Amino acid sequence: MLIDFEELDFQQTPLGELSLRRRSEPRLDGQVLYEVKLGEEFLMSSLFTEAEIQLAKLGLAELDGGELDIVVGGLGLGYTAVAALENPALRSLKVIEVLAPVIDWHRRGLVPLGNQLVSDARCSLVHADFFDLATSSSTGFDGSQTINAVDAVLLDIDHSPSHWLNPENSAFYSQQGLQKLAGKINSGGVFGLWSNNPPEAGFLGLLDNVFESTQSHIVTFPNPYTGAESSNTVYLARKA
Repeated sequence: MLIDFEELDFQQTPLGELSLRRRSEPRLDGQVLYEVKLGEEFLMSSLFTEAEIQLAKLGLAELDGGELDIVVGGLGLGYTAVAALENPALRSLKVIEVLAPVIDWHRRGLVPLGNQLVSDARCSLVHADFFDLATSSSTGFDGSQTINAVDAVLLDIDHSPSHWLNPENSAFYSQQGLQKLAGKINSGGVFGLWSNNPPEAGFLGLLDNVFESTQSHIVTFPNPYTGAESSNTVYLARKA
């Protein structure tokens, strides 16, 4: 059986070879999937997006309302960002992405949610290293010298708090790194983190040391390849 496959983009990046692929999956009645690979690692598939969506829904549900200013770390295929835009209280959304080609895919409409993001005046795509901005004492989330605190930071970059896409990211997942981030979140605001792994007691302990309250949600979703359920974790931490 012929399997339709198209590599929509391929780029050399500082983190390695990055590719965006579109293919039909014969095991799913020809469903069209979008996949992102970095080197030999699969970063994301449009087949498994429930936890990325719940990162935004669960995180913003913790807020008390008003006009919300939100930061998303990691653009990916855009599912967390679009879920945040669906919240009627949202005033502004900054999506910070270190890989310029990923932003370009959305601006060129190469991925399904690209046009939805770039056409929404509340949303801006920022080409920068999230971890640099989150821990800088002199730079805001938009890269300027003005530091404006936000109501929520939703992070989906690394595989887990202990399995990093780039080893340099590891310093963020420490008490010092989290304290620097918390300094850029408004009182009552939320830090949310996606993880591919089950909840880690050590990381929950770090969050407890920095934030007023913490919790972890196990998000389950059907896996048609295994015929069973798979799961990811969403960590939430609320500032006093």
